[in-house]
Amino acid sequence: MDLQISGKKALVLGASRGLGAAIAAGLAAEGVKVFAAARSADKIQATDNIVPVAVDLSDAASVAALIEKLNAEGGVDIVVNNSGGPKAGPALGQSSESWVAAFQSMATSIFSITDAMLAGMIARKWGRVITIGSSGVVQPIANLALSNGVRAAVAGWSKTLASEVARHGITVNMILPGRIATDRVRELDGIKAEKTGASLEAVQEASRNEIPVGRYGKPEEFAAVAVFLASSQASYVTGSSIRVDGGMIRGL
Repeated sequence: MDLQISGKKALVLGASRGLGAAIAAGLAAEGVKVFAAARSADKIQATDNIVPVAVDLSDAASVAALIEKLNAEGGVDIVVNNSGGPKAGPALGQSSESWVAAFQSMATSIFSITDAMLAGMIARKWGRVITIGSSGVVQPIANLALSNGVRAAVAGWSKTLASEVARHGITVNMILPGRIATDRVRELDGIKAEKTGASLEAVQEASRNEIPVGRYGKPEEFAAVAVFLASSQASYVTGSSIRVDGGMIRGL
């Protein structure tokens, strides 16, 4: 299938590893010029279609510098908002500083970047905004209060924005990953193992038993959904939150 996005330009945040890296590679394989952004941009290998860009989503000045650079390049057609998750912890006792910091890096920054790129998309009558969320939006994950709270706010923003820009040929969607085999998930499994006294292998086996397909997902499987949402064929899909979780979430 020709996804009809060769020659488009994309920004992928959090592109140095995990889901972001897989999405950047998937878009590049379709002929998209990808600005692959991350704090550790030096870890991203430049190719003909991948341009590493440094950004710290927790730093407003760094976000502003990224926006300026992208505007100088004529903007992008596809924005993939992929912010790292905050530290684990309960809702009870979280400081206001922790909430503000999490909202800045996971919400305010991507709102600002997306808003800045939308002017060009509107002018071109074509655009894609894809935001990576979490299954915690549907079913809150224990001990991830900051992520559950902030990503729920991002889901509300995404749904609202979808209605506002649809008439301009712009789609806005979220993808909700389940247990995908990334460094972040391994870190969370390690934290759970340490907290419960179980082995890492036991924690992972328990998680696999809760997933109908019986395994963790592969980053490239998740990326394939993002690449499709970025395509011209997905032009009638907007305002959606699509789960890529192997059937883990039991709710309708």
